[in-house]
Amino acid sequence: MFSQYFGHYLLNNGLLTAQQLKHALDLQKTTHVKFGVIAVDEGFLTSKQVEEIHEKQKQQDKRFGEIAVDLGFLTNEQVDHMLSSQKSNHLYLAQAVVDLNYLSIEEFTNALNEYKKIHSLSDEKFEAIKSGDIDAIVESLIHTNHPEEEAYTEYVSLFVKNIVRFIDDEVYIEASEAKNVEAEWLVSQEITGAKPFWTAIAADEKVFLEIASVFAEEELTEADELAQASVSEFLNLHNGIFLVNMSNKGTELEMKPQKVDHASAVSVHKENSLCMSIHTSKGKFQLLFSHSPENVMVSDKHKENQTV
Repeated sequence: MFSQYFGHYLLNNGLLTAQQLKHALDLQKTTHVKFGVIAVDEGFLTSKQVEEIHEKQKQQDKRFGEIAVDLGFLTNEQVDHMLSSQKSNHLYLAQAVVDLNYLSIEEFTNALNEYKKIHSLSDEKFEAIKSGDIDAIVESLIHTNHPEEEAYTEYVSLFVKNIVRFIDDEVYIEASEAKNVEAEWLVSQEITGAKPFWTAIAADEKVFLEIASVFAEEELTEADELAQASVSEFLNLHNGIFLVNMSNKGTELEMKPQKVDHASAVSVHKENSLCMSIHTSKGKFQLLFSHSPENVMVSDKHKENQTV
């Protein structure tokens, strides 16, 4: 994931064009091998076992290798071996931009040092980010000074992991200052209990259908009931795993049924809410998260303003 973040830094600072960044990421992608593919190629797992592990990931927040070890499919030594194989097969962004003659090694290194300086990253945190540590990346992006900032960070970090696991492994996220969001399609779900909150995915129809198609594992061309149910189930799955994580920390929460709204405008209380722009190869959409559900307002051309 670091490649997506640093690549956009290079783009935003005029060191790469959008087309050059796309070429570099495409080149990098051709040499990146997913964990399940490596496991089958090494003869450690069968395709059926890989599918079983993927199903387990819909229930718990664990890495592929961790679940495989829990199920007795792999040993820790085999997981370490595959991690080494995965890294050795990964062409980092630095190599890609140099190979394509977009930047020299010196220019890339200078930009890397400037990126570290701008974000005030310690050596340890920077190494974690460069290795693709999603938790470290999200922590470096979210600064709300809100009492529940830790929950914001955990929620977004888990969401990114679930996007990578189930939708698309090309992810880049940005924190947004927006307190009003317009959405062609809005899928929301309220969480109740000791720490209530409201969550939503806001997307245009094209991206909505892309997410629905990937999660449903079939091509969907209309935002019909099946497409709406697919995106709703993805949000429900994600929230369900988050609630399991919260329960493990001693906080019991429950989920209300998901809601789907068309042509909506959402207004949130800025101090108690977070809006993240999620960029994927399928397109961009918004993730909304609020600790004050009572202050979230959803309206559209068919309905009067209503409090969620």
